[in-house]
Amino acid sequence: MKRRQFLQAAGVGLGATAVAKPAVAQSMPETRWRLTSSFPKSLDTIYGASEVFAKAVAEATDNKFQVLVFAAGEIVPGLQAADAVTNGTVEMCHTASYYYVGKDPTYAFGTAVPFGLNSRMQTAWQHFGGGLDLMNEFYRKANIFALPCGNTGCQMGGWFRREIKEPGDFNGLKMRIGGFAGRVLTKLGLVPQQLAGGDIYPALEKGTLDACEWVGPYDDEKLGFNKVAQYYYYPGWWEGGAMLHNFINIEKWNALSATYKSIVKTASMAAHEWMQAKYDAGNPGALKRLVSAGTLLRPFPAVVMDACLKASLELYSEVSATNPDFKKIYESTMAFRNDQYLWWQVAEYTYDTYLIRNRTRA
Repeated sequence: MKRRQFLQAAGVGLGATAVAKPAVAQSMPETRWRLTSSFPKSLDTIYGASEVFAKAVAEATDNKFQVLVFAAGEIVPGLQAADAVTNGTVEMCHTASYYYVGKDPTYAFGTAVPFGLNSRMQTAWQHFGGGLDLMNEFYRKANIFALPCGNTGCQMGGWFRREIKEPGDFNGLKMRIGGFAGRVLTKLGLVPQQLAGGDIYPALEKGTLDACEWVGPYDDEKLGFNKVAQYYYYPGWWEGGAMLHNFINIEKWNALSATYKSIVKTASMAAHEWMQAKYDAGNPGALKRLVSAGTLLRPFPAVVMDACLKASLELYSEVSATNPDFKKIYESTMAFRNDQYLWWQVAEYTYDTYLIRNRTRA
């Protein structure tokens, strides 16, 4: 090849490289977001999911996309996390959708509703039952785009200073309880209080609360509820599979490249799996320790469960009559749940109940 032809060919190659580098760089721009969590750092699982998410995003982008995680109270209080996303104070938050039922009870379906989906059903409904599309259609009104990011599994029914033997025992009881369940229990005379995780123990210790619920043994042991309440009830019929979400400001979401959107989705799914696995691994040991230390473990009596189901169905009917968003998502959720239990009663339930009965033999 002649020298002139070689230089011309080299020039074409250099030109192509010069064009390609900015294109690659544009797909991985330097991006810094702030994430405010609804949870304190002391709760290493429910808060820790945000750190798992942020780490996954950073690693997938060679630290080009960094999400800085802030605990509840560092930017805004835990129960104001969604508001901070709506108004653009932060790009995103990690929270429980049902914290915002005071704005609209439809928010409850993003996390859990009384006698609703268990954790696997919730994930299936969100991803394959149209649930995520329905919820994001609703969240859009608040300038929010949501991605599932964690699940606690079925929660406990909470800590009580006295026994719950019949529905009337709820009457006048002041209980920290989140989401839609508080409205259900007001039908039985309970006085619901919504407090962030870090505020519950002092209120229970001072007697401002008579009872509380949070998540389950792993977190409850950390929060020390067994030191100020003796009776530990199950199941948390209002949270059969409580899902957490990353709430993202819609304008910020839309401004991301397709590559970054994909990474955020994948990192959210990784944190989602991590959270439930960590709770599943930690709860058995914590429950053993609590019972060994004197906690009195009790199931809600059947008569109490029946009364709570009746009150739930009444409230669903009342809210559906005046709130079309709620009605549409309620009908989708319950139809999906009922179909799921056709399958669960065949294999999952039969398998689990057999091994529960025989776990000391198998």
